[in-house]
Amino acid sequence: MESSQFPSSPPLAVHRILDANLDRAREGLRILEDWCRFGLNHRELTDTFKHLRQELAQWHTPDLRRARDTPGDPGTNLTHPQEETRTSLSHLLQANFCRVEEALRVLEEYGKLYNPALGSACKQMRYRVYALDSDLMGYSRHQQLHQARAYLVTAPTENLVTVVEAALQGGLRLVQYRDKDGDDCDRILLAQHLKELCHRYGALFLINDRVDLALAVDADGVHLGQKDLPIAIARQLLGPHRIIGRSTTNPEEMARAVAEGADYIGVGPVYATPTKPDRAAAGLDYVSYAAQHAPLPWYAIGGIDQDNLPEVMAAGAQRVAVVRAIIQAADPTQVTQQVIAQLNVPSQDIVPHG
Repeated sequence: MESSQFPSSPPLAVHRILDANLDRAREGLRILEDWCRFGLNHRELTDTFKHLRQELAQWHTPDLRRARDTPGDPGTNLTHPQEETRTSLSHLLQANFCRVEEALRVLEEYGKLYNPALGSACKQMRYRVYALDSDLMGYSRHQQLHQARAYLVTAPTENLVTVVEAALQGGLRLVQYRDKDGDDCDRILLAQHLKELCHRYGALFLINDRVDLALAVDADGVHLGQKDLPIAIARQLLGPHRIIGRSTTNPEEMARAVAEGADYIGVGPVYATPTKPDRAAAGLDYVSYAAQHAPLPWYAIGGIDQDNLPEVMAAGAQRVAVVRAIIQAADPTQVTQQVIAQLNVPSQDIVPHG
């Protein structure tokens, strides 16, 4: 009885399953490959994804293709609302990694009935794709970090979501959620909302101080102050591919942050600011020092607005973090656009006010 239910040779349905999942995996790999090629200009990653596609193509034999029955396939008209939209580049990439990984698991299992070598090959490939998933998503985050020149650090305000979205509409691509005194239940809901909003606009979303909140909402990383968790412990908790920033106020703190493995540093406060009432301004001299010595992306921060931005840039800053200039603006979109436009002025054309 058992042999009649499970014939020794794979039934046609197994061939159809293998054909469909070979197509699915190869299509997903091609989408990932094209981003590495055209989006990142990354030769090594492009070659890796191309090689994986070609490995799978060798198993896509004529006998599997002949089993295809597209008109009789009940799944061709099935869809899900989550498949109809992609809210961000990260969402698109992650969806296609999941697509490839699921297809490889199916190929691994049904491949054992067709050819054990196929099952073994897809098992090994699945683990390679898992590693690529982490590498590429981490690489994409760091690429975005390098490209983001304006950085919004939030402050508590009743209309925070509206302000952040207005700034994102102005071209902002890096946001840090900062709230020292809120209730954790409220903070986690707001952080989740802000993260989804940032990702919808293709922006990175970081959380100030709290590694636990960053993990809870799957943020892109954290920003740590000098008295916060050591970077090594934060890295152990967050993994190698999320972003970790560190505040610095002097050359010694900068050197320590670099040695500890920060992905970027804050340089400031450049001017006195109510955000840091107990901290003296580091001044433009530290900005100039960072311009000459910082080996990482760095953001001048502290009391920076459209009026003093030219002198901050004249001191060597190419990236800045702002708080009140956007949070308290009557038109956050316009202010964001103006700040980004100022940051894009060539250094030789910068004329400090006064």
